[in-house]
Amino acid sequence: MLNPLPRLPEFEYIRLDSLDATVQFLKTHWDEAQPFAGGTDTFVALRDRKLHPKFLVDLKHLPGFAELTFDPEKGLTIGGAVTLNQLISSTDVQEHYPVISQAAGFVGGYQLRNRATLVGNLCNASPCGDTIGPSMIYQGQVNIIGPRDKRTLPLEDFFLNPGVTTLMAGEIVQSITFPQPPAHSKGLYLPIGRNKLADLAMAAVSVLAYPDETAASGYSFRIALSAVSPTVIIVTAAQDLLSVAVIDDASLERAAEIAMQSCKPIDDIRASRAYRLDMVQTLTLRALRMVWKSLQS
Repeated sequence: MLNPLPRLPEFEYIRLDSLDATVQFLKTHWDEAQPFAGGTDTFVALRDRKLHPKFLVDLKHLPGFAELTFDPEKGLTIGGAVTLNQLISSTDVQEHYPVISQAAGFVGGYQLRNRATLVGNLCNASPCGDTIGPSMIYQGQVNIIGPRDKRTLPLEDFFLNPGVTTLMAGEIVQSITFPQPPAHSKGLYLPIGRNKLADLAMAAVSVLAYPDETAASGYSFRIALSAVSPTVIIVTAAQDLLSVAVIDDASLERAAEIAMQSCKPIDDIRASRAYRLDMVQTLTLRALRMVWKSLQS
């Protein structure tokens, strides 16, 4: 069958010299301009006629967008144009934020990851975005630049609905920052898809755990669920349980059950609601057991 949409629609490519000029252009043309860095989602949406911008505004060359830095006190900064393959190959990310590196490896294939960016994956705001859950358990904050001022927002407050964020007209995410992770933390990203490579997750769990003297159990856990609610969610009730209960298989099983009860999956072409619920419980328990075992070794 011939491709019924063989060409991209026409648009005007915009590359402005300064960050201020770019932000102002996006505000002025908020209803007809589309910003992009890697463009892996943007160009697919253009091809499928889901986007119809008059202007395509390039962000890759702007100040701060290529930044990938780690400071033992300040943490990690990832610019908006830093690719997923750059993250995967970064020794700082591997050592201090391994769950982000793990998750980045599940996004598409190697060639796509040479273009795709972490910030783009976040701004796409898909509930099955592989890097969103790991970024949330590391308490990432997006650094937003707009026509009026700059603002920093925790990722938990960034997502509103599938494909919808709190970004306003003219605003762009320049970078995302992460604090230094808790000492001796261990983590894991565990998704399930229809195949092993280059598939969207039907359900996924991100877990981070670490020794914590302030917790009655002696440990704190962070648990995020992807692809099973309108946005990626933090399972606060399960985290609270594990901060006070004796950490054993019974408490881990109860936390996994709470995770299942906390999500709101849907039926779609990739999986049924019932299957996703089962997988949330299974994946959460598996991830918790693996992370707990890693903490004890």
